[in-house]
Amino acid sequence: MHSIRFNRPVILTCHAVKRMGERNITQDELLAVIDTGDTRFKDATHLWAYKHLDGRSDNLICAVLVLETVVVVKTVMHTFTLEA
Repeated sequence: MHSIRFNRPVILTCHAVKRMGERNITQDELLAVIDTGDTRFKDATHLWAYKHLDGRSDNLICAVLVLETVVVVKTVMHTFTLEA
């Protein structure tokens, strides 16, 4: 996978792949979250990307990302709650 938004390859951790399977989140859905979702940065390289996806009842879908020379997806969540 490649992120157009961040212009970097996307690498999934084993944990992220496991969570995607448990939550029935496809790579296409994940890439939509990464490239077109809203973002909230923790610091310069750590962030959450999240998005409501049509056809899913367990929204928000959220990916925890680390921006390095690649986009590392650490985990993937559903029914994510955005706290202020």
